[in-house]
Amino acid sequence: MKKFKYSEITPEKIYYKRRSFVKSIGYGLSAMTLFSVPSINANANNSNELTSYKDITTYNNYYEFGTSKSDPYKNAQNFKTKPWNISIEGEVDKPINISMEEISNKFISEERILRLRCVEGWSMVIPWIGFSLSQLLTKVTPTSKAKFVEFKSVYDPEQMKGQRYPVLNWPYREGLRIDEAMHPLTTVVTGLYNKKLPNQNGAPLRIFIPWKYGFKSAKAIVKIKLV
Repeated sequence: MKKFKYSEITPEKIYYKRRSFVKSIGYGLSAMTLFSVPSINANANNSNELTSYKDITTYNNYYEFGTSKSDPYKNAQNFKTKPWNISIEGEVDKPINISMEEISNKFISEERILRLRCVEGWSMVIPWIGFSLSQLLTKVTPTSKAKFVEFKSVYDPEQMKGQRYPVLNWPYREGLRIDEAMHPLTTVVTGLYNKKLPNQNGAPLRIFIPWKYGFKSAKAIVKIKLV
């Protein structure tokens, strides 16, 4: 596993410049894949300081609510996350359908200060609240045939106006190898800054993988499938 130092956090003025640049080439995933390695600005601050709660919750990539960085904050405020169930199925001995309330009661969350790195070149140091995904997957007993884990996000165009347009193939899906999914730092996120996870950041539950770009961290998950 590649290890990152929690440093070189991109200053606001720099990531806004990058935002304008990415806009000029388009936001589709096909455009983003052209920039699989972010350029590092030599003048970026070498700091371990946490990114502010305001910046974390108002500057987001969450195309289900719009392609502008400010759209998720503006459009996700009334998104309903109760009731919420997540099915875990596929190559497992004990498939389950578990509610968010059950997850909150059965798994102890902890603070994990980890850096979110975007493919666009900006990053944030975030005090996530969550627990290892491996704890959840262990409950279903993956079989020896399980090689990958697929995460499926919710599809609800009535609440998520961005899904009314073919920006991506909805619903959003991402995946990991089984060894990546079982790594202790692969995190089921339930909150940040010791608060409930905001809608614009993927409530009620998202995945975070600190050594991968942010687009690998699926939000508002409704299904986890081992294949």
